[in-house]
Amino acid sequence: MIVCKSAAEIQRMRPAGRLVADVLAALRAAVQPGVTTADLDAIAERPIRGAGGVPAFKGYHGYPATICSSVNDEVIHGIPSKRALEEGDVVSIDCGAVLDGFYGDSAITVPVGPVSEQAAELLRVTEEALHKGIAQARPGGRISDIGHAVQRHVEAHGFSVVREFVGHGIGEKMHEEPQIPNYGEPGRGPRLVEGMVLAIEPMVNAGKPAVKVLKDGWTAVTRDGSLSAHFEHTVAVTAGGPEILTTLDGKSH
Repeated sequence: MIVCKSAAEIQRMRPAGRLVADVLAALRAAVQPGVTTADLDAIAERPIRGAGGVPAFKGYHGYPATICSSVNDEVIHGIPSKRALEEGDVVSIDCGAVLDGFYGDSAITVPVGPVSEQAAELLRVTEEALHKGIAQARPGGRISDIGHAVQRHVEAHGFSVVREFVGHGIGEKMHEEPQIPNYGEPGRGPRLVEGMVLAIEPMVNAGKPAVKVLKDGWTAVTRDGSLSAHFEHTVAVTAGGPEILTTLDGKSH
């Protein structure tokens, strides 16, 4: 069942979204060679708890940390550790928080110092694909319009869309219906209506789309060892178009 939110509930979701946006801005600024992913995790947890929030991921099905930090060929769900970032790496940081009973969820992929041309293009195209998908989050459309827009943009640049993981509805639970694949034909799936709140999150590989999960039970990596990028926003479907709840300005672009 897809839970549509009232205007009052979406208003209550905005602080959680802004908190996540603030944390990701701080993490982006902290990324540099020599910083460990555990350092980033600590930087994330303090402001979430300081704002009266709870890290959404910590303890979720046993997950041990506040953020997911996925480096290079790691797609999603990388566990923070003493691994130090090196110049030329890319690190995907996924962060969620619960505030006033509602969830915010967002992700960015950040270059560590200067990176290769391919890595820079992968990050640019994945973030652009996110916004292509968000632009489809309008009343009257279909869920598959979002994934189709993502896939078309990604593949036009020679990259591939991960199939095994999807975006999702979000609200009083982190994962709600509907699921939102990042690929597919347009015009299919549930109709988009005002009040839906969606976590839209392209996961894009420089090589082939196939992934595998490591023995830790969490970290998903590309099967061919290619780089991967991940960008995500929590987005409300409104009569006036998509509203991004996990930006500092609330604008859709």
